[in-house]
Amino acid sequence: MNEQSFLIVHGLGGSGTEHWQTWLAAELRKRNYHVCYPTFSQFDSPNRDVWMEELNRAIQTIPADSQLTVITHSLGCFLWLHYAAAQNKRIAQQVILVAPPSPTNVLTEAKSFYPVPLLGKHLSNSAEDILFIHSTNDPYCNMEDAQHYLNLAHRSFVLPNAGHINTASGHREWSWMLDLCLTDEKLAVTI
Repeated sequence: MNEQSFLIVHGLGGSGTEHWQTWLAAELRKRNYHVCYPTFSQFDSPNRDVWMEELNRAIQTIPADSQLTVITHSLGCFLWLHYAAAQNKRIAQQVILVAPPSPTNVLTEAKSFYPVPLLGKHLSNSAEDILFIHSTNDPYCNMEDAQHYLNLAHRSFVLPNAGHINTASGHREWSWMLDLCLTDEKLAVTI
C-alpha cells in the first residue's frame, strides 16, 4: 500500500497559527504523515503566477508513490483550480476545496487569480475524489455564487452558518476535517 501524503494550501493572508489548516498540519504530522504546508510569498497581495510556481515546487517534494490528499482554503481553492487547469492530469487521490470565494466578485488583492477556470474537465482530471465545502453565510461566497461550484457536479457539503470557515468564524481545531482526511472511505461527509 502506498504511503499517504497531505498538501495543505492556504489562501489570501495566509492561515496563521490559530487557523484550522495549521492545526490540521500539526495533527497529521503527529500521526507521522508526510505533510507539505507551504507559505506562499506576498500572501496579502499575491500573484497567481508566483503562487503557481511555488505550488509546483511544493508538489515536487511529495513522494511520487504516495496517495496525495490536497486540502485548500479560500484563495487556495482558486490556486488549485488554476494549477489543475495548467496540468490537466491526475495529481492527487483526493482534493478538498474549503470555502472557495465567489468566482464572479473579484477580490482586489488577488485580481491576478481571475478569471477562475471553471470550464472543462481539468478539475476532474486532477484527482479521483473531489469535495467542495461551503458555508451558508460565507461573506466571500454567497450560496447563489456557490452554485458555480455546485454546477461542476462534484460532491459538495454545505455547513450551516460557518462563515468563511476560518479563525474569524471559530474554526481553529477542526476535528471533523481531521477525520475526513483520515477516513478509509473516500471523502465521507457525515457529521
